[in-house]
Amino acid sequence: MDQSKAPVLDALAAYHEKGRTPFTPPGHKQGRGADPRARAVLGEAVFRADVLATSGLDDRTSSQGVLEEAQALMAEAVGADHAFFSTCGSSLSVKSAMLSVAGPHEKLLVGRDAHKSVVSGLILSGIEPVWVDPQWDAERHLAHPPSPGAFEAAFAEHPDARGALVTTPTPYGTCSDLAAIAEVCHRRGRPLIVDEAWGAHLPFHPDLPTWAMDAGADVCVTSVHKMGSGLEQSSVFHLQGDLVRPEVLKSREDLLGTTSPSVLMYAALDGWRRQMVEHGEALYDHALALAHKTRDRISRIDGVHVHGRDDFCGPGRAADQDPLQIIMDISAWGTTGYRVADRLRADHRIDLHVADHRRISAQLTHADDGDTAEALLAALTDLSARRAELRPARSVEVPSPEGLRLDQVMLPRDAFFGRTEQVPWEKAEGRIVAEMLTPYPPGIPAAVPGERLNGDVLRYLRTGVAAGMVVPDAVDTEVTTVRVVRDE
Repeated sequence: MDQSKAPVLDALAAYHEKGRTPFTPPGHKQGRGADPRARAVLGEAVFRADVLATSGLDDRTSSQGVLEEAQALMAEAVGADHAFFSTCGSSLSVKSAMLSVAGPHEKLLVGRDAHKSVVSGLILSGIEPVWVDPQWDAERHLAHPPSPGAFEAAFAEHPDARGALVTTPTPYGTCSDLAAIAEVCHRRGRPLIVDEAWGAHLPFHPDLPTWAMDAGADVCVTSVHKMGSGLEQSSVFHLQGDLVRPEVLKSREDLLGTTSPSVLMYAALDGWRRQMVEHGEALYDHALALAHKTRDRISRIDGVHVHGRDDFCGPGRAADQDPLQIIMDISAWGTTGYRVADRLRADHRIDLHVADHRRISAQLTHADDGDTAEALLAALTDLSARRAELRPARSVEVPSPEGLRLDQVMLPRDAFFGRTEQVPWEKAEGRIVAEMLTPYPPGIPAAVPGERLNGDVLRYLRTGVAAGMVVPDAVDTEVTTVRVVRDE
C-alpha cells in the first residue's frame, strides 16, 4: 500500500474544498454556532475539522472506504493483519479484546497489575478472572509484569481458561517476555491479549522493546495518545492470526463503542501513522539519544536515583525496559513522590507522569527536545537544593507483596452490582469490597470488586491518601469509608 497516503486527512481536506453545507450533527456547523469565547481558546480549526464521519467525511454508505483504508494502512505499517481505530481510548479497546476471547462465567488469565479498564471489563462482562501474580520487587515496592512461568502455572491449574491478558510495558516502563508468554498460550491453542497502552511507539525503532505483534501476540491494544501523536482518547487495537476472528473483535467494539466517532481523532491517528512510517526511526534516534543524556544528567542530581536496566531487568524482574520512561527514586530526599510532583507543578510548571510514595517519573516522547529536557533538569536541580522544605512528609505503609495480594471470593460483576453498604474503613477488614480502589496514576487497582479486604491494603490506602495519594474511583475518595458487599 502507499504509506504516503492519509485517507482521513485527504477526505477532510476534500470536504472543505467542496464547500459542503451540513444539515447533520455536529450542531455547531463548522464552528459557526460555537461560542466565540470557546473558539478563541480551542481555535477555529478544531471546529472546522469536527465533521460527521458518515454523511460527512464519507458518504451515507461509507462506499469510499475512507476509514477502512486508513485502518488497512495502519495494519500494514506495524505488521498486523488488521487494525481498528477507537475514539474511546484503550479503555474501550481492551474491553473489546477481552469480550472477543471470553464470555460470562468463562475464565481469563489476567496479570494482577492490570489497569482499572481491564477490571471494568470484568465487571461488565461477567468474566471470571484468574489472577496471575506480577513479579514483585519487595525492596523497591514495585511490580513488574508476570513471568511466562506464572502463566504456565495458571494454565496448568485452570486448563479451561479461554486465554490470557498481560500488561506491558507497565506505567513504569518495564516489559514482559512476550514471546515466551505467547508460546505458553499458543501451545494450548489459546490467544494472548496484550494491553500495550504505553507502547504505541514500539514498532518504529529497533532499539525499543519488542512490540506485541512481533512477539506473537494475537490482539494488541495501544494508546496512541500516550506515546504517539494521537489526540487524547485515540487508540488502535491490532489483530493477527486465526485464534480471534476479526469479525468477532469488530462486533465487540461495535457493541461498546460510540456511534458518533470523532473525525478529529481519526485524522490524527492517520497522520501519526504516516509520520512514523516516513520519519519514525529518525525521530526515535533523537528521542533515545535525548533520553540517554537526560537520564545521565538527572542521575548526577544529589539524592535522585534514576532506575535503569540494572534495577528493573533480570531474573525475577522485567525482561526489558523502555528508556523513554525516566523513573526517579527520590526517597533519599526524605519525602514522597506526591509532594515532589505537586511542588514541581506549583513552582516550575512541570507536570509529571507517575508519582508514588517514593518515585516520580517523566515520560519522554519523540516530541521532546533540548528545551523540555533542560526545563526538567533545572526544576529538579532547584528542588534538590530546597528539598528540606519537603520534609517532614507523611509515611505510607506499603505492605509486603503477600499483604497486597487479596483473595478473589466473588465475581467482580456480582460484587459490584450486588447489595452493598458503606462502612468505616476500620471496620472493612474481612469484608468483600464492592468498588475499585485505585491509586491513580498509574491506575492499577489496589482492591478489585469481589476481593476480600485485609488490614494491610486498607492501611496502605488510608496512609497513602493522607500522604497525597489520589484514589479517584472510590465512592469516598478519602477512603475513610469503603463500599462493601452487604452481609446477608
